[in-house]
Amino acid sequence: MAAKATPQEGAETTYKRLENDRNPYTKRAEDCAVLTIPSLFPKDSDTGSTNYTTPYQSVGARGVNNLASKLMLAMFPPNEAFFRYQMAQEQEAQVASGDGAKTKIDEDLAAMEKVVLKFFEGSGHRVTLFEGIKQLVDAGNVLFYWTLEGLKLYRLNRYVVERDGMGNVLTIVARDRYSKASLPPELLKASKLDDDATSATPVDVYTHVYWDGENWQSYQEIGGEAVAGTESTYPKGKSPWIPVRLSKIDGEHYGRSFVEEYYGDLLSLENLSKSIVQMAMIASKVVWLVNPNGITQVRRLNKATNGSYVAGREEDIKPVQLQKFNDMQVAKGTADGIEARLSYAFMLNSAVQRSGERVTAEEIRYVARELEDTLGGVYSILTQELQLPYIRVTTANLMTSKALPDLPDGLVEPTVITGVDALGRGYDLNKLVQFIQTLESLGEVAWSRLKIGNVISRIGMSLGLDVSELVMSDEEFAAAQQAQQAAAATGQAAEQAVTQAAQQQIPQTA
Repeated sequence: MAAKATPQEGAETTYKRLENDRNPYTKRAEDCAVLTIPSLFPKDSDTGSTNYTTPYQSVGARGVNNLASKLMLAMFPPNEAFFRYQMAQEQEAQVASGDGAKTKIDEDLAAMEKVVLKFFEGSGHRVTLFEGIKQLVDAGNVLFYWTLEGLKLYRLNRYVVERDGMGNVLTIVARDRYSKASLPPELLKASKLDDDATSATPVDVYTHVYWDGENWQSYQEIGGEAVAGTESTYPKGKSPWIPVRLSKIDGEHYGRSFVEEYYGDLLSLENLSKSIVQMAMIASKVVWLVNPNGITQVRRLNKATNGSYVAGREEDIKPVQLQKFNDMQVAKGTADGIEARLSYAFMLNSAVQRSGERVTAEEIRYVARELEDTLGGVYSILTQELQLPYIRVTTANLMTSKALPDLPDGLVEPTVITGVDALGRGYDLNKLVQFIQTLESLGEVAWSRLKIGNVISRIGMSLGLDVSELVMSDEEFAAAQQAQQAAAATGQAAEQAVTQAAQQQIPQTA
């Protein structure tokens, strides 16, 4: 874990000190947004009334939206678990030898997963996470603040972060700008605004989060003074503040964006697209040149109706032509080549989901595999800095609110399944199918030693189904077997009685 960070200075002072190190990253993020989606990363001085210049090409915007959508689909698939709960290794070893005990524990953990997934789908966090993934693609950095009411997002120009040499977070300072009318009562009292301040007077509130060596500490500050009553302490792994990078650069506090890697192609395509559009507009303008010494009268041509005859010579009037066709073809060919490269990089050429139908598990698996091939190690860092911290803080807060059983720390740990295995328990189903097929090839001896009840339960968990109401328990199965045997015995006795009675009625013959 990160080394101890003691707040030797206030939140606002820390923010301004670390702001100088952050400014180059925000400048690059603004430049990348200009070529993709300008409103995605506005300048700090921009407001809702700011008019942004629309790029001449749409490849950047389409690429950001497409890549963010595919990352969201692979990392947080709808109605599919992107994580699983697992017991600690020591506890798992203790129950592994128990008959069916491990299966029962897995069923309980699967039930906990369903509670978390139900909260996730109903909390609205998915919307904010998608917005955050777009920030990662375009700006490379984003900060989330987790609450039961919703997930709050901070763009890079609204927070600073400090990391140690291993990349572990030491300090986070987030800046919120409120109006006087929207300030909470405790913050309004601490703001010490003048009585003549209007309701629209802006107030900057700084939230300082730092690691003290054992826990995360946080407090809020206004005007250089800490606000009493805003102090909070979070155990390791349970902080609601989640800073995320798209890529890890050793020795840097912030990451780099995906768009930044292709900034040269995007800038070239923007300039070429602008030139082509402007030249096309010039070429589409129709202007006629008239020979002043010719016999054709322009006035008669203008007044002539459709299909009428006018005296004149064709060579007296000619349209203006640019004679730049070959030059424009060179520009268009270059632009097409750049667009093809960008389309491949942003995965615009891959269409896997069928229109008008639901997304299947195989389609999600295809997207995950393609992202793994295209983005390489992006999955690894997003797992460590986004998925895993998110599910840990969600679990901790749901335990606090009694939505989940309050388990001791270290007993159960969430595990994120990444890459092709990001389909949750569907990967286990493939293993189970292969296992059963292998047993079949070994013959009846191996098949007879299979605990079929546990296999059925695990298949149901892999499919995300609650099999408790579908499959008989061991006791129910034993009772059903006894009832079947008793019915068979009763039927056999009745058949024998009927046979004996029939035999008695047959007359004896000599």
